[in-house]
Amino acid sequence: MKIFKGGLIGCGFFSQHHLEAWRRMPNVQIVAACDPSIERARATAQRAYSSAEEMLNAEDLDFVDIITRSTEHLELISMAAENGLAIICQKPMAPDWPTACRMVEKAENHGVRFMIHDNWRWQPWYRAAHAMIARGDIGTPVGFGFRCRWKDGQGDEPYPKQAYFRQLRRFMIDETLVHHIDTARFLFGDILSIYAEAARRNARIVGEDHAILTVRHSNELIGWIDGHSFTDQEECGPSLDTATFEGESGSIRITGLGEIWRGDKNIWTDDFANGYRGDSVYATQAHFIDSLETGRAFESEAREYMEKTFAVVEAAYQSISSRRCVEISEMMTVKQ
Repeated sequence: MKIFKGGLIGCGFFSQHHLEAWRRMPNVQIVAACDPSIERARATAQRAYSSAEEMLNAEDLDFVDIITRSTEHLELISMAAENGLAIICQKPMAPDWPTACRMVEKAENHGVRFMIHDNWRWQPWYRAAHAMIARGDIGTPVGFGFRCRWKDGQGDEPYPKQAYFRQLRRFMIDETLVHHIDTARFLFGDILSIYAEAARRNARIVGEDHAILTVRHSNELIGWIDGHSFTDQEECGPSLDTATFEGESGSIRITGLGEIWRGDKNIWTDDFANGYRGDSVYATQAHFIDSLETGRAFESEAREYMEKTFAVVEAAYQSISSRRCVEISEMMTVKQ
């Protein structure tokens, strides 16, 4: 069995979920980690570094896992690509469209594999819903909605677990609703256009903290995505969301407990006890390693993710600024 040796770049709050999942994989060893805080790096891996450049120069790696802010991604992906390493990189993909394009081109020019870590589509209730929709359990889809809620955006010190959220110029869509955009694409196919409205309720942050998106898919299916952080879900569980998927012969809904209901009948229950939100981080990273081992395509390969998910995020912000519906194809004409 081949052992894939990895290095973590960034040891902040969310890296704990990545590390916990990597440690459960028998064919993966996280041999090194780097972070500006050397103490955090030492708590993550036996061989610790204060910079990615130092780690990449010293270590013999197969891949890097980048868990930093999006403003740092281009430089880190460039270094990893120049060292010939496979890359898995947390969302948000990039701070803007031209930067995302340069990241993808850098990886492609060096012939390295590059995947975006967006774990929402790997949550087991969405995988189960995908199978139900694909086999026709609700008939031809006619509409859908995602509702995302958690109550950590209030007060003078919102988002205490990730305080840097307060300084982001793009927040709710870029950090959170991108998950639902990507999941909608996974469930129903490519998105062709978007209309977005957004607001900032808490003056202690810079970006938007409430957004509602309306999307149209290539099959003319229309759906909505609504997210803010001022109330809790009615049912608190592994899912931050509730969702409804309607079809010509019925509908299914996902609860905050990660259950799927059809009418008054519970037809699927989450039985994943370990890991983050249905063990979706593990599933995402296991897919990355399996694809490296087998040569299969990544579900969220960087260019496809950029052109079909990140482009929708970019179009959403363009929609907010222009107060109009934006076609996703318009993003392909933006100067890189």
